[in-house]
Amino acid sequence: MTSTDYLYFILTTKPESPGHISAGRICYIKESKYRSELRESHSPKKLSVFLGSSLLDYMIEVSCMEKLSVEEAGLLQAVPEDAERLKWFKEENALRTALGLTEGTAVTVDEGGQWLRGIIRFIGRLTEPTFSCPLSGTFFGIELQGEDKEKRSTDWSYRYNIPYSSRPKDCDIFTPFSSLRPVVPSSLSPSIPEPSPQPDTQELAPGDRVTYFTNDKCRHGMVVELREKDGQHIVRISTDRDENGKRGGEIEVPLYAVAKGEVPAGPVSMEVDTPLEKPNTDHLYTDLTLDSAVEVTVATGNSYGTIRWIGTLPDRQEVMAGLELDEEIGVSDGTFKGTRFFKCAHKRALFVKLSSCRPDSRFQPTSANHNERMPVVEDSEREAERSTGKLETVPPISTEQVKHILIGRMRGIQGHCNSCYMDAALFSLFSCSSVLDSMLFKSTEPQDAPIQNTLLHDIVNPLRREGFVKGRHIMKLRQQLQKHGYSHSFTTDEKDPEEFLTVIMHHILALEPLLKLSAAGKVQESYCYQIFLDQNHSLVLPTIQQLLEHSFHSSALKLAEVPSCLILQMPRFGKKFKMFDKIIPSLELDITDLLSEGPQQCMLCGNLAKEECAVCFKDPLFSQTGFKVFCETCSSQVHAHPQRRSHQRTPLDIPKGYMGRGVPHTLTRDKLELFAVLCIETSHYVSFIKYGPGSQDWIFFDSMADREGESDGFNIPEVQACPEVGRYLEMSPAELANQVPREMEGVAKRLFCDAYMYLYQSTSMCLYR
Repeated sequence: MTSTDYLYFILTTKPESPGHISAGRICYIKESKYRSELRESHSPKKLSVFLGSSLLDYMIEVSCMEKLSVEEAGLLQAVPEDAERLKWFKEENALRTALGLTEGTAVTVDEGGQWLRGIIRFIGRLTEPTFSCPLSGTFFGIELQGEDKEKRSTDWSYRYNIPYSSRPKDCDIFTPFSSLRPVVPSSLSPSIPEPSPQPDTQELAPGDRVTYFTNDKCRHGMVVELREKDGQHIVRISTDRDENGKRGGEIEVPLYAVAKGEVPAGPVSMEVDTPLEKPNTDHLYTDLTLDSAVEVTVATGNSYGTIRWIGTLPDRQEVMAGLELDEEIGVSDGTFKGTRFFKCAHKRALFVKLSSCRPDSRFQPTSANHNERMPVVEDSEREAERSTGKLETVPPISTEQVKHILIGRMRGIQGHCNSCYMDAALFSLFSCSSVLDSMLFKSTEPQDAPIQNTLLHDIVNPLRREGFVKGRHIMKLRQQLQKHGYSHSFTTDEKDPEEFLTVIMHHILALEPLLKLSAAGKVQESYCYQIFLDQNHSLVLPTIQQLLEHSFHSSALKLAEVPSCLILQMPRFGKKFKMFDKIIPSLELDITDLLSEGPQQCMLCGNLAKEECAVCFKDPLFSQTGFKVFCETCSSQVHAHPQRRSHQRTPLDIPKGYMGRGVPHTLTRDKLELFAVLCIETSHYVSFIKYGPGSQDWIFFDSMADREGESDGFNIPEVQACPEVGRYLEMSPAELANQVPREMEGVAKRLFCDAYMYLYQSTSMCLYR
């Protein structure tokens, strides 16, 4: 086994038991065992994990753990104390920066309270993994520089329990990432003490290309000389262009105002010497506020970002804005000289005059070339909605309104930066259905209220009222989720819809689990259900009804109660391999026979059923749909056949009020109706919505159906009617089986062949949830 065969977690809170385990410990589980536990319980409350080098496994609450990558686990394992390890895990920018450190990087290292200058010469483990502990800490070997080389200590091997024989060549000190700071501006936590006031001039050398900062400009040049003047380190630079626009001049700049390499030139303010008071964010500057999507012109062209800070700097009269850029072409992570103004990824922060910012043209109401419809509701109006303290209720778009509000280009939710998984999920849940509206209005924790407000006021209400949501509002939600720490890549990487929905429903809004499953007398709770099939299934062109029944049968599951919303994940492996070429949507799911309690009808005579036979479920004599339940008479007759005499039958749980009745003629079938389907093809999510009672009342949504411009352009979402879906659903299974996918009309192929997730609702139960 290697370290990559395991999944790693850190305990963020002290578990209830055992009492000796503290927060900050690293725990691990074999990936194969983890997947096995997921199959047994889709959303387990506890996991059986190992801690450190212990050979004993412990049942730890999942709510106490957060997942780590192998690299993150290695870095944190090197930190010796649990409390210190937890502190550094929470400093997400520090961990992200450490992952980006490479051999040859100039750093300062904390050695006995002194900050010494050095170069990273080694990154890796110093002890080999063992059977009892597959993870070794990742250490940094530092070669000290200059006079600091004489200040090295000899106790590092004892401090971190590292054998001397493991010492790589040229390294004077070995240390975890928590004791390091890169010499160049970094994302390491500002809580680390500032290094020695003597800057490290060895990071720069004559001939290096650099960016230097003067007043509110950043310019480029080449290092000519490094020297000390009046106790300050000075860099003499041959400029590309001086302040008068002339080439070939020279300038002397303090070392702290010089960065190695080139960052985009522009109106950047780096005059930050003392911490600032918190700016008054309630004031409106030139119609741009915090979280406004803006663009600014730099030397390489237009750059796009979001305003994260507004205020004034010492000795400056201009109002400045701190931007979090969409790309890594900035100058810091929101800090300068140890002062933090806001928090973002490394090389994403840029400080500019607020007057230099303008609204992001990619999200403006019209396109000069396409003349697209894009409804406009001023952000100030939405802020006014929030300020009233009222919870505005905008109903879902009705069948009659769909054609007027939703259908067309620049309709739906605008995609931006791999957001299609979120766009499709939100559009499916809220455009024409209210089944999960309770999550928009339920009471929530104060720290989670902003996410709920964004979901309600910036996404759901505009979608239902105007039929359009700008991409920046989705990005705002992703940034809020990332800030909460659920994923460091929520704003950049594609996720799975179920991952996003679980975070929103469970971790943020603490919504009661949608699904309660009964297995061996125990109830398991979940938000989505992944369909699993055994290898002996006989399905070729299955319906959703058949898939669900076969999955419940193979896993010995029943529904403990009727769900208000049932989210089903199709049987597929990842985003590429599909178990079935086509799946037939079931417009209704009859779940009566899937309930663990309640009266059921004998499948043969219609009398009150008393027994169920699991073996008969796959008997070719019976249909492929429905569990096989019988009254006592029919069960005796069916199992009188020699081939069925050995079948083990199970008595059904029948409410006492029905025990004396013979024929439940008034038995009501419990059914769920389909209202949305998410599909995926080549890593891109789209969705289909069943918006009305008619067979052809279908629409198709793609948040990135088209694009205006190149890298500086924007995506054009589109909602289109797709009545052809209804026509295919009216075909017989034999006719559907003969359909060639690429020849299917319109977008129907994507529904039948690329289904990823089905969404069903109970029109009666949703009134109570």
